Amino acid sequence: MKEVLRTNDPTVIAFAKSLLAGEDIDCFEMDVHMSVLEGSIGILPRRLMVRDRDLFLARAALRDNDITVSDEG
Repeated sequence: MKEVLRTNDPTVIAFAKSLLAGEDIDCFEMDVHMSVLEGSIGILPRRLMVRDRDLFLARAALRDNDITVSDEG
């Protein structure tokens, strides 16, 4: 799996997941429960992962909707 998005904003994650679902691209949200370690203040970013083969299309779908994508991975 490759990282397509990293953000502290849960609304961006929700929007991105919805966009990817609309394109039939499966994704997985990582670091969801890290707030337990940080004290629930939202400083640790969440990551959205997609299959290697879906990375190009996922990045394109997010960029088309003005979401800044991760360039790593």
